[in-house]
Amino acid sequence: MSPDSISLPADTTKQQDLVVAGQRRINLIWEFTQAVTTVTITGAAIYCAINKIDADVVNFAFVAIVSTYYARTNHTKIGGVGASDVGR
Repeated sequence: MSPDSISLPADTTKQQDLVVAGQRRINLIWEFTQAVTTVTITGAAIYCAINKIDADVVNFAFVAIVSTYYARTNHTKIGGVGASDVGR
């Protein structure tokens, strides 16, 4: 048997695995929602710029989304309630 084919025993419970799976699902939903919102606002801003439409709300939304995107350098908080959020 090669060392690569040896599996380590699980060190988490079934409940912990379910919590992590739920957090991953929430993260996927959240990332998809952010992507759709960003693409929609960016498309609207480009459309307004090309057609010379004065749309301050779209421009403000675009600036807010882009600045928030660039300000967020990492994902330190995962979705859902985790072990560090007990009693919260």
